[in-house]
Parts: sequence; C-alpha cells; structure tokens
Amino acid sequence: MTIPALNERETAVLAAVIDSFVRTASPAGSRRIGKEYGLGVSAATIRNTMADLESKGFLSHPHTSAGRMPTDLAYRYYVDGLMEAGQPGAAEKAKIEKEFAGLEVVAVEELIARAARVIGALTGELGLAVGPTLASATLERLELVPVSSEKALLVLTVESGVVRTVYIDLFSSVPRATLEAVSRALNERLSGSTLAEIRETMADRLRDLRFGDQSADELVNIFVESGPDVFEWALEERHVHLGSAAVLAEQPEFTTGERLRELIQLTERRELLASVLGDRQGAGTQITIGGENGKPEFDDLTIVTANYAVGSLQGTLGVIGPTRMPYEKVVSIVDWTSGLLTRLARA
Repeated sequence: MTIPALNERETAVLAAVIDSFVRTASPAGSRRIGKEYGLGVSAATIRNTMADLESKGFLSHPHTSAGRMPTDLAYRYYVDGLMEAGQPGAAEKAKIEKEFAGLEVVAVEELIARAARVIGALTGELGLAVGPTLASATLERLELVPVSSEKALLVLTVESGVVRTVYIDLFSSVPRATLEAVSRALNERLSGSTLAEIRETMADRLRDLRFGDQSADELVNIFVESGPDVFEWALEERHVHLGSAAVLAEQPEFTTGERLRELIQLTERRELLASVLGDRQGAGTQITIGGENGKPEFDDLTIVTANYAVGSLQGTLGVIGPTRMPYEKVVSIVDWTSGLLTRLARA
C-alpha cells in the first residue's frame, strides 16, 4: 500500500486529530484542534488542512458531525512514522509482574492465560494469547491416567514443560498397573522424538511391542491402529486464551447491544482467531488495522501482537480492539509482556 506523502503541517494536524479521536471517540473540528493543540495557525488554516487530509484518504467526515475522524490509512501512517512506543510505566510493569508473582512451578499454559488477562486489563482491549504449535516439539514423557472404565487420559509433556492431554477410548476396563506398564513402554519407544515424527512412525515403532497380557496388548494395538489420529491435533491445534471481553464493553464502539453481541460471538470462534493470529511470526510487534486483517469480521478492529518463545517453540501474545486505540500504550505493554513471558517460560 502506497501512503501519500504529507508535509509538516499536515502531519501535525493529523497527529492532533488522531490524539483527539482516541481520547474522546468523537470527530474533531478545527476549532477544537486549534484550541487544544497549539499548532500556531488559525482555525481556517486547520480546516483547510483537514480538508486536504480528507482528500488524501487520511480523514473521514461523518454526515452527522462537523468534525473529522481518522481512517485506517491515518492509523497506519501514525504507527509507521509518528508513534514513539517505549516501555510501560513503572506502575504498569509492577501490575504485570504481580500477575506472575509467587509462582514456583506452573504450567506454560497458565503463564500464557495470565498474560492474556493482564494485558487486556491494562490496555482496555481484549487480551489474547495463542499457544505454540507443537508439531516440532520434542516429547519428554507421557502418562496414561484412568478416567473411567471406557476412557483413559493420555498426558503428554513436551519440551519446556508444555502439557497436552488427549482422551483415549478403551475397549474395556484396564487396570491401573497395566496403564502404568504400557506408559513405561511407550516412553521408551517414543520419548525424544517430535510429535510430528511420532505421528508418522508410531505404528512401526509399536508393532512388535508385546506384553503377553491381553489388556496391555489390546491397549498397545489402539495406538498402532489409531496413532495418527491421536496426534493429529499436534499438527493443527493452537490453543487460544482470551482475557475478559467486559473491558471492551466500556468503550463507545461497543455501547450498542448488537455490536457487543457481535464481539462476543467473535470471541467464541476460536478457530477463526487462531487462523488470523497463526501466521504472525517474526521479530517485533505486528499491527494490523481494519481491512489489513484479511477477514471481514475484523474490518473495524486492530490487532496488535508480539511473539514469545517457549524453548524452540513460538506463540503469539497481543490484543484486539477498535481501530481507535492508544497505540503507543498498547504496543509498549504487548511488547514488554511478551518479553517477560519468554523469560518466565525459560525459567
């Protein structure tokens, strides 16, 4: 996308309009801009400059208002060239760190969920985090845990302490001792390989495994026959954690019941969220505004994300909110928290 060049006055007026709209959620007129921002020019000059910005696609002019409001192009110009995002303030850092204080041993998923909650609360946007894809993760150990006479829980621990669970349908009741024996044998043959490798080679690795016990042998046969299905999620599933959507209900964009209902429905579409967020790899903070998100459901929303690392794995942390958001504050909190999450996951 080619962004038209702006002169110094146009840039100053645009920055003022964006700041005013982000603070007040109402279109800004030339008199307000002149009075509040001390640009050193008359209201008439500001009005003409705003008209020029509108003709270039940076401002829109609602029919019911004499003021103007930023377009997606204006926000893009702002975040690419005018924004100066640093680090969160000391109070914000303290609140973020407090969310994780006192944790001695905690699952990575809990760290991720807490991060989504705290950045949502501090930014006033919808916090979110996407767990790392696990296809390339190395299996450290597994355990079969009885749930009922017809089900067992397969607990998989992969590198850096990430845990996943899968239900296994049993043919009949299997004694705990048998589950433990099969768990030990599976660990000997599968641990140390990636989940993708296990999915492809499980049948060959287990085909000659025999216990001389009917229930144990039948349990092993379940893995031989359905192993690819058991590990299918490792190649596709990405867990999405969300903060509270209630914080967005306080924003003017979501004061109507219909708009808020649409937002809540969007939060329930975890696969859609995962698909939009799944390709946001690479260093640094990524900001997509409105139509840049590539899905009509996000046309009036901005997504701000940064990646975090869990060992060799990578996930995504960020927020979703209206395009009218305090970008400098949001970016600083998302970026700093993603770094903290990486450090905590490494500890």
